[in-house]
Amino acid sequence: MNQVKIGEFLRRLRNEKGITQQDLADMLNVNNRTISRWENAATMPDFDILIELAKYYDVSVEELLNGERKGEVMEKQTEETLYNIAEYTNSEKERLLRNQHFFAWIGVACWIVFLGLKLAGLDETGVTEKIASFAAGGAFGMSIIAVIYSSSQISKISSFKNKLMKK
Repeated sequence: MNQVKIGEFLRRLRNEKGITQQDLADMLNVNNRTISRWENAATMPDFDILIELAKYYDVSVEELLNGERKGEVMEKQTEETLYNIAEYTNSEKERLLRNQHFFAWIGVACWIVFLGLKLAGLDETGVTEKIASFAAGGAFGMSIIAVIYSSSQISKISSFKNKLMKK
């Protein structure tokens, strides 16, 4: 997969449609810098966006990934497979975000408890000192768990995409 060739092909297709990067970005609900990154081979669109681009430009996803027109229409089964991959990737991202939000809210709650006890001056002795310490540790621990969890999940998603793209 030649990312530079793909980027040039995406730029050529956009120019053939006579639209700006901003027009395409608005249509796809992304930032115009994202379009620029695709066209300059800095990044690649997600699978679901590749499918949208293929439909919009009236080319196959295979042609987009090869960076040139082949004149063949993509088989419906291949298109459905790619759509399913996009759905899987998006559902994994959504699950990752839900879990990150869960860890973050636990961390925020722990910080609120800690700061409340600290501001009330109850963090220095007795049971409340232990609660404040536990809350501070919980907040810190949730931050570490969120980072480790998200790193491993992002790695799994990237590995899955690379296997599919035979990178």
